[in-house]
Amino acid sequence: MKRLEGKSALITGAARGIGKTFARAYLMEGATVAIADVNIEQARETAAELGDGAYAVPMDVTDQASIDKGVAQVVTTAGKLDILVNNAALFDLAPIVDITRQSYDRLFSINVAGTLFTLQAAARQMIAQGHGGKIINMASQAGRRGEPLVATYCATKAAVISLTQSAGLNLIKHQINVNAIAPGVVEGEHWERVDALFAHYEGRPRGEKKRLVGEAVPYGRMGTAEDLVGMAVFLASSESNYIVSQTYNVDGGNWMN
Repeated sequence: MKRLEGKSALITGAARGIGKTFARAYLMEGATVAIADVNIEQARETAAELGDGAYAVPMDVTDQASIDKGVAQVVTTAGKLDILVNNAALFDLAPIVDITRQSYDRLFSINVAGTLFTLQAAARQMIAQGHGGKIINMASQAGRRGEPLVATYCATKAAVISLTQSAGLNLIKHQINVNAIAPGVVEGEHWERVDALFAHYEGRPRGEKKRLVGEAVPYGRMGTAEDLVGMAVFLASSESNYIVSQTYNVDGGNWMN
């Protein structure tokens, strides 16, 4: 028996990266998966690549109507919604004196409001269905402490951890488990921009910051999306039924609770 057999999952920001990797794992475990993304063309390409059980859903997590329509499309296509992974997020960095309101508003709109209101829409559907569900938020080690150049992003991920705690306590009476994953530094195409920003503000050559953060991980390397899959499947499965409001570090030993 596959661990997610017969389940219907919705993953935001799933057209690439961590979301796409989670989608592949959920499909292998027997779920149908909505590849939700603001880039619908890339979402369709990803769904076609992943094959049977995957389908694309347009969703902009900064737009309530888009969230609601996306959840409705999942229910129309799969008949229900059992699992939500709040994966859509944006990164930026700057010294405190250079942070702009535009960057601040954009990060909080996607990382915090997007997480909250997508969670809310999914929870409403799960409550109406009457058989519980699983909601997994993507936090970060950045939500565990501040960083000199990453104030806004750190604040958004700290908010995700806090939202996970509150939502989990509120929704468990409906048998909806809300938990989160806090990755550390994860290899991926986004690191080209991250590395470039650090190079600009710290006066480093390109590639040096990425090398240094990888070497600093106790495990000995940066993480990969595949390193997060085990936790993502566990939290979506019945094995996590008695786990409520927790944020799990999957970071190679960078942070200890």
